[in-house]
Amino acid sequence: MSITGLFVSFEGIDGAGKSTHIADLAAAFQSLGRKVTLTREPGGTPLAEKLRALVLNDAMDPLCEALLMFAARRDHLAQVIEPALARGDVVLCDRFTDATFAYQGYGRGFDLSVLSQLEQWVQHLPNDPGRLRQPDLTVWFDLPAQVAAERLATARVPDRFESQPAAFFSQVAQGYAQRMQADPARFARIHADQAKALVWRDVRQVFIDKGWLPPESAA
Repeated sequence: MSITGLFVSFEGIDGAGKSTHIADLAAAFQSLGRKVTLTREPGGTPLAEKLRALVLNDAMDPLCEALLMFAARRDHLAQVIEPALARGDVVLCDRFTDATFAYQGYGRGFDLSVLSQLEQWVQHLPNDPGRLRQPDLTVWFDLPAQVAAERLATARVPDRFESQPAAFFSQVAQGYAQRMQADPARFARIHADQAKALVWRDVRQVFIDKGWLPPESAA
């Protein structure tokens, strides 16, 4: 019997603390014998990683930034995500299209209708052009912008996004809220302003409630 692939994205402003919980979730699925593909955006392929370096470090206007994000996404879908889902993998992706709408659309103030058109072009399913590839679940780590700014102040040398002021991240958070409002069934909102263990408890419970992890797998 074939195993159905599962596509999960993880979203949140910089400093929200996604990375640790993505790794823990991968381990939980692997303990059940599932193959896990861990990936990220922008990035995930040699080409997309090159585009990531440009986006994070080189000055450019918002349209150029958006085009590079979607170019990286197209290669990522073709080379990594679609083949992994076809194999029946659990795909855990650190950011996907919601981040583009939140950062470029709301943070940068770029035209949302242009982003929507790019989304249509880039994410159509090869065998069903009328449907878009979207995550089966998006876990949104919701964190107050000021808390994120405090966390980032002690982090590594910031990139072009991490160095933005708290007001920028407030706009990004608003973008995530709007994306969740437009597609609530796809989102699970996690309050990330908690101790790490409590955040993981809440993340784990989302997957238990979905029936994707049994309670004992997280003991």
